[in-house]
Amino acid sequence: MTVAQFFEQLIAGLKQTGLLEFVAVFAGIGSVWFSRKENILVYPIGLINTIIYIYLSIKGHLLGEASVNFYYTVMSIYGWILWTKKDREKQELVLHITFSNTREWLIQISFFAAFYFLIFFALTWAKHAFAPEAIPWADAFASATAYTGMWLMARKKVESWIWWIATNMASIPLYFIKGYVFTSVQFIVLLIMAIAGWITWHKKAVRV
Repeated sequence: MTVAQFFEQLIAGLKQTGLLEFVAVFAGIGSVWFSRKENILVYPIGLINTIIYIYLSIKGHLLGEASVNFYYTVMSIYGWILWTKKDREKQELVLHITFSNTREWLIQISFFAAFYFLIFFALTWAKHAFAPEAIPWADAFASATAYTGMWLMARKKVESWIWWIATNMASIPLYFIKGYVFTSVQFIVLLIMAIAGWITWHKKAVRV
């Protein structure tokens, strides 16, 4: 594909973008913006994004991404609770931004690997059974890194941004191929924001 063809497809895709996708994209960008700022609005804004994308992902045969967004929805509620939890005596927030230690890194990698293979084999079966347009390896990677990133985000771990960077890099071509061009552009923006988020949280983090 030439650069000219890319932009032609991009413009055509943007013209075909529905209202729901526009709303989801801006909610997603807003959510990441608030997460970088460590603002609790990350979760209510994020819920708008995830609920819409459950529908869009199923419609586009991105079953792994649909499961991710369902997981996002659940973890958003979980993270909302953790981020607002306060010490009863000091009346201060209990959760702070921290780095992962070696043990936590091993857990993260194991967590990612378990979900990757689970999603990959499930999507491979689905591809042969009823969803021929599925892309198991790419969808599984984008999904598993997102699962890991969201879990760590809820716990305010700096490394969550590394997993988000991986998710965004995988999702840019994945959604473009599926015809969700505006969503693909969103992931370019989110990639830049994830890098900025990592830098911001790295400066604010407390070593434990």
